[in-house]
Amino acid sequence: MIVVAILFIILGVLIKYGKMNFLIAGYNTMPKEGKKKQDIRGIATVFKNAMFGMALLIIIGFFTAKWFESPKIEDYTFWSSILIGVPYLLIKSNSKKHKIKG
Repeated sequence: MIVVAILFIILGVLIKYGKMNFLIAGYNTMPKEGKKKQDIRGIATVFKNAMFGMALLIIIGFFTAKWFESPKIEDYTFWSSILIGVPYLLIKSNSKKHKIKG
């Protein structure tokens, strides 16, 4: 599962700093007029923060599971990070905060 955490960190960095916005579902297929109405820098920041947060929870779960010698802890933290992170990502990135008026 630590590999998934590393993947989340890499994706967060690529989306935010590598300007790989095509990795954001829906943005790539959006018409140019629609893209102009989106604050892509703000959305990229949300993606980076969500990916880093999910990765952090997974890493904490990995080391906690090793500490307590209980692999179930790693599973619980992994699925908790997904169940919390994905809805957060969807809600925050689609909020009106990231719509450009005009």
